[in-house]
Amino acid sequence: MATETASSCTGSSLLQPISEIINLPLDQVNFVVCQLFALLTALWFRLYLHPSKTSTFVRHVVATLLGFYLALFCFGWYALHFLVQSGLTYSIMIFAGVEHMHKYCFVVALGYLTFCQITRVYVFDYGMYSADFTGPMMVITQKITSLAFEIHDGKRMPSLLEYLSYNCNFMGILAGPTCSYNDYIAFIEGTAYRLKHLESNGKENGKCKQLDPSPKKDVIHKLCTCAVSLLVYLSVFRTCPVERSIEDGFIATTPFHLQVAYLYLSMLATRPKYYFVWTLADAINNAAGFGFNGYNKDGTPRWDLISNLRILDIEFATSFKMFLDNWNIQTALWLKRVCYERCPYNPTAATFLLSAIWHGVYPGYYLTFFTGILMTMAARAIRHNVRPHFLGSAALELLYDVVTWAGTQIAICYTVVPFVLLAVGPSLKFYRSWYFCIHIVCVLLMVFLPVKPRHLRAKEVSSDPAALQAPSSPPDTESNCSQKRKAS
Repeated sequence: MATETASSCTGSSLLQPISEIINLPLDQVNFVVCQLFALLTALWFRLYLHPSKTSTFVRHVVATLLGFYLALFCFGWYALHFLVQSGLTYSIMIFAGVEHMHKYCFVVALGYLTFCQITRVYVFDYGMYSADFTGPMMVITQKITSLAFEIHDGKRMPSLLEYLSYNCNFMGILAGPTCSYNDYIAFIEGTAYRLKHLESNGKENGKCKQLDPSPKKDVIHKLCTCAVSLLVYLSVFRTCPVERSIEDGFIATTPFHLQVAYLYLSMLATRPKYYFVWTLADAINNAAGFGFNGYNKDGTPRWDLISNLRILDIEFATSFKMFLDNWNIQTALWLKRVCYERCPYNPTAATFLLSAIWHGVYPGYYLTFFTGILMTMAARAIRHNVRPHFLGSAALELLYDVVTWAGTQIAICYTVVPFVLLAVGPSLKFYRSWYFCIHIVCVLLMVFLPVKPRHLRAKEVSSDPAALQAPSSPPDTESNCSQKRKAS
């Protein structure tokens, strides 16, 4: 299998011997090695190309050229798509009017990404689920559209160098995460620490004000998390494949409650892959000095500005919303900024549809996000109609948390199966083996436990003086990204 996958890799073959020794696809080996190289380079970048020692021009140039090099090493000539996508949208930003420029950039960036995803899946290698060139393009698409909307809202137009540095810097070219353009420029110019000093509500003693906070502890902690995640994934994933849950023999001979338990374990074994990739990407940015987010109340620095997940909050989530709030955080923020807050009609469905299109063209993605719409609406109905009855005592709240944790984990696993299986046939076979039971439950909850539309709830709040004085809770789809806690 490793040889077959290696032959389809368009990146460098320098690490082919290592790929054969450890029996992993060459493109995955290239990805991990490049990320480790980026980690070491990030340390050098922070220490020797510090804003106090060199100009922003040099920092932009070095970050961009190193990013292009890593892209070429991993993806070969396919990396040119990064430049084409960035070049097309930058031209639109220059020549189109500010009034409609963000819409054109959105359509072109997402359309070019979709075109590349279609050719990769249906023309070249359907089903190859490993490192591929459309992964970085997904993050670049987020950055392009975010910047276009920021410019439309009144931000200044970046220079070409700033634009390419933002999209293709070596810290985020392979695995992101996406970030605000203003945050990235503040990091390059060396003003991020000063701005966070002013914003922070924590202790600001003289030492903190004079010296840049060190990311050393956070980087080490995140690298340890990466090591544990990788170890768990490599040791457990192959023993609990999701595909077994749709095998005829397994369905026929395994009691339903054990099928549920196996599904939970198989999905639990799948997630460490994402924990590894996203936490390593976060550590790389932190090592370069990017990601500082002020101070905690005890004066310790926070390095969670662009963190993409909170592992403990994911594994112990007691609601569908809580799970989504802590999973792929930066993508949730992007969806919220460019779609949910701007869509006048049914923003929840529109947001899930955009997420499906952005992820790719595998049919399983669309089944997952369609099911996700039902799950979100049903979970909202439960929260608004059932939860208030369990707030009377600590025992009832604990009971509610335990039941909703179990329900959330089952719902997440049920929803995500098509995302893993990719194809329609296996996905529908899984749902049929469960008799579409959770789909049916969601529809029943939506019918018998209705929730008022968002604009009516807002109108009630605005007409109630007591509600205006009381602190309000965030909307159900708002990402819980105040980031006042450290990332796991």
